[in-house]
Amino acid sequence: MARTTPDFTHEAAAMARGATRIAGVDEAGRGPLAGPVVAAAVVLDPARIPEGLNDSKVLSAARRERLLDRLREVAQIGVGLASVEEIDALNILRASHLAMERALAGLPCPPDLALIDGNMIPRGLTLTAEALVRGDARSLSIAAASVVAKVTRDRIMVDLAQHHPGYGWESNAGYPSPAHKAALISLGVTPHHRRSFAPIHNILYQGKIVRP
Repeated sequence: MARTTPDFTHEAAAMARGATRIAGVDEAGRGPLAGPVVAAAVVLDPARIPEGLNDSKVLSAARRERLLDRLREVAQIGVGLASVEEIDALNILRASHLAMERALAGLPCPPDLALIDGNMIPRGLTLTAEALVRGDARSLSIAAASVVAKVTRDRIMVDLAQHHPGYGWESNAGYPSPAHKAALISLGVTPHHRRSFAPIHNILYQGKIVRP
């Protein structure tokens, strides 16, 4: 599927229906073996959308950092986290949705509509919401949320790397890179690893790691 560039079409359509505050919502960190999952909710000012805003996955780390600084100046932002303990207790999908609910609750004012990246709406939401598959590549508000969530989570993992050196979290953000998996064997499992994820579970309970 060809990659699209996010625009303001979905937000404009909602505004035409009477919505005035539209929040894009996205998460970062569903795939890693370690660290929390982080979600962000962003309400953009249509007259002050940062230039070059795009899906965080197609932007360099430096560009994401600059965009976050700009978004803090011109947009309203809420951030929510779900801990490793919550991920293990709920499953990663439900924990991601919990983080999204917390991000929306963290906005200065409740939005009229939440545009949620993905194909499911978090079950705990009480406000009007629409799910948008590949939303970070289609909606500028969701793209903005993807940038905020990604930068926030990367910073958390850099900080955790200082306390748990050797796993490469400052560069792999907790994803299962070869170096990270090798460190799990040589250094063991930390309190920040997700015990419900198969590679960690198998190290703890079977003494082996599942290879893809």
